[in-house]
Amino acid sequence: MLIPTTWRHCEPRRRASLLRAWWILLLALGGALSPHASEADEPTTGAPVTSSLLLAQASEDEEPALQPLPPPADVMDQEFSTQPYNMPTPIDSDLKNILGRLDALEKGGAPKKPDVNADLKKEFDENDGTGTWVDLSGDKWAVKLGGHMQLDSINWADVENPPVPAYNYVEFRRLRLMADGVGYGVYDFRIQIDIEPEGEDNVTTPVTVIKDAYLTMNEIPLIDRWRIGNFFVPFSLEQVTNDTNNIFLERSIPTQGIFAADREVGMAVYTVNDAKDFTYTTGLFIDSLSEATKERIDGNQGQRISNRITYLPYYDEPSNGRYLVHTGAGVLYTHDQDQLARFRARPQIHEGPFLIDTGNFPARSYTTGNIELATVWGPLSVQSEMFLSNVDRINDDAATISGAYVYCSYFLTGENRIYERYGQHGAQFGRNVPFSNFFLTPGGCGPGAWELKARWSNLTVTQLDSGQYNDFTFGFNWYWSDRVRTMFDWIHPVTRYGTTPYGPTTSDIIGMRFDFNF
Repeated sequence: MLIPTTWRHCEPRRRASLLRAWWILLLALGGALSPHASEADEPTTGAPVTSSLLLAQASEDEEPALQPLPPPADVMDQEFSTQPYNMPTPIDSDLKNILGRLDALEKGGAPKKPDVNADLKKEFDENDGTGTWVDLSGDKWAVKLGGHMQLDSINWADVENPPVPAYNYVEFRRLRLMADGVGYGVYDFRIQIDIEPEGEDNVTTPVTVIKDAYLTMNEIPLIDRWRIGNFFVPFSLEQVTNDTNNIFLERSIPTQGIFAADREVGMAVYTVNDAKDFTYTTGLFIDSLSEATKERIDGNQGQRISNRITYLPYYDEPSNGRYLVHTGAGVLYTHDQDQLARFRARPQIHEGPFLIDTGNFPARSYTTGNIELATVWGPLSVQSEMFLSNVDRINDDAATISGAYVYCSYFLTGENRIYERYGQHGAQFGRNVPFSNFFLTPGGCGPGAWELKARWSNLTVTQLDSGQYNDFTFGFNWYWSDRVRTMFDWIHPVTRYGTTPYGPTTSDIIGMRFDFNF
């Protein structure tokens, strides 16, 4: 075959052109397959990958092959690092910045209250090494709402003397609403009203009766507590123990309304030592201000001055007072507002006839002293008080009258009466707590707490020509919880000859109560 001369002369040049085109193609393919071109491809471990472009040799007279450029160092670090790669988190820093700005706005939003007590704080810190003075002027009230319901059913089972007007009844003994609270570091208050229709004796129309309405300042140097308003006159252990914590339907004969005053308008000071085994209370009150109206428009308001002292000769700390002995004494002076005195008592129920009544008689004043004794010894408790009163009669000699009570209780389920060494009104008994509440469910049941009780109480006013009254009460209490209970009292009042207004009487009364509070 004959090849033209022109072709022969052009053959080396054609071969060089084809080889250059093949070289360019391999260069393009080698760049596409390199790690720099694709981040998805992982490098091969071991010997380095060599492109076929680096191995190809065009011819002896060709120029040397170009080497590909290495990727940047930071990309190499990412691709070939064995450590996990952490993405930056600008959200954390932004959030901290926002929170810091909000905190600065809150602090600077309101003007700073001037520290008017700086000198007092400094003096306290320098002279008292037990703590740091804290100003709580910016504190607020913390208020708790509560209430109390007692539903009574009273049945006169037997009356030997027909003239006694014995009527069975059912009533709400107490139906109360309450708000109490603490605040500003040292204050507490209580407002309690009774909405039971017949709030007090001699009031026949429905009224709202004011019970507690007072403010207390606490932690005062030397005296500890100061109170003003309407509250219990600090005199008699049974009287200052709240009715929800007393174990009978009503307080004993010589206590409420006879020798011990009820709630009165006035002020009092309470003191307790560090060991809480000694308390002293004194107060000044207005005499017998009506709870229904809470006002008296008269030039002579009358006064009551009370003093009470208590001492705990024994208190078992490890058991939190399961074993204790309480003693106390008090004096109550009453300057009568209208210079008329009267002493009378019902059987120990709320409604019913007064089985002993002296009637009104002229008297300037009367002074009453009492002695308190109580002990709790596990499930057994005993409580007693004796009263002796001297009555300064007008146009007649002074008369001495007396009274006493003693009662005991025993928990069949093993609980004990709760004693408060420095409670709301000083040394007093508190709310009893069952070991197990009463409940009935498909999975089980609880018994509650069962308490047996017995009491004798007496009032003797023979020097006022009104005789003597004795009362015997037996019964039990069933505590469903610390705030729910049912009560059963069998009451046996006995009056002697010469007792006004009915003479000698003997009766039997069955009283039941359902009681709960919140």
